[in-house]
Amino acid sequence: MKGRRQKAEGRRILRSVIMTSALCLLPSAFAADQSVLRPAGPQAERLVTLWWIFLWVCTAFYVAILAFFFAAMIRGRRNTVPDVTEGTEQRLGTAVWTAIIVSTIGLLALLVTSVAAGRDVGRFAADNPAQIEIEVIGHQWWWEVKYPDALVPIHQIVTANEIHIPIRAPVLIRLVTRDVIHSLWIPNLHGKLDLIPGRVNKFRLQADRPGVYRGQCAEFCGLQHAHMALAIIAEEPEKFAEWKTHQGRGAPTPTTAQQVRGLQVFLGAPCANCHNVAGIDAYATLGPDLTHFRSRPTLAAGTLLNTRGNLAGWITNAA
Repeated sequence: MKGRRQKAEGRRILRSVIMTSALCLLPSAFAADQSVLRPAGPQAERLVTLWWIFLWVCTAFYVAILAFFFAAMIRGRRNTVPDVTEGTEQRLGTAVWTAIIVSTIGLLALLVTSVAAGRDVGRFAADNPAQIEIEVIGHQWWWEVKYPDALVPIHQIVTANEIHIPIRAPVLIRLVTRDVIHSLWIPNLHGKLDLIPGRVNKFRLQADRPGVYRGQCAEFCGLQHAHMALAIIAEEPEKFAEWKTHQGRGAPTPTTAQQVRGLQVFLGAPCANCHNVAGIDAYATLGPDLTHFRSRPTLAAGTLLNTRGNLAGWITNAA
């Protein structure tokens, strides 16, 4: 009876270990564009290299621990009492100290590797005077994006929930929040960095290939936290220059009767109390800037595609 109970207990433990290992691997089975495993810039490459180092080192330790565990479990099934001699105790002591030393060396190696990776990411392009500067302001629950103009401050570009950057060029991101703590995370390009009230945090990023990369608030900031996303649009320098020139212009003057009516509705409704549209008499800054809203791929902080139907539904019920 005792042997049967031991076998049943061993099978139960084995099933638990297998299920736990399978659950740990499950997230990696669902590939997505928003992933640290698909780096698109030098900092992301450095971070994913660190991730793989941690994975393989921890996997090696995990397998070794399981091997010792199953060896002990198999030996424990024997009904005979093992002979303990002086040589056995010496071998056991040597094995324990070897495990301690190897574990310590492994942990120290991971620590040194992690610190080196953090230093490389933090110092990236720090001495590059040509880097573009962008200010990102976190609000509940959307992102305000500003491209300052040092020569003519009033000509700065203001948009929302999207960041346009040229590829193969370092970009300095300054992070500010107007309410609670947020955290900006762009897995394909960089790690996380908090936006803390009263402080200005900054980091540098670079995209090496064109694409649209999703960013996300990674710090719970209220009821709509999960919907607080933004798009990082990396494009060729020529396209970025065209976009910036277009964004620097005000809204075109309405020409058709329908456009004039739309302007009247916007100015007469509560919309103008919160939103700014450059080129007309709407200067509010409580909500996102709507000057070139139609050119943005999404609305509601990346929640919906910017289509006519979604826009009509959002205006009717923005809650």
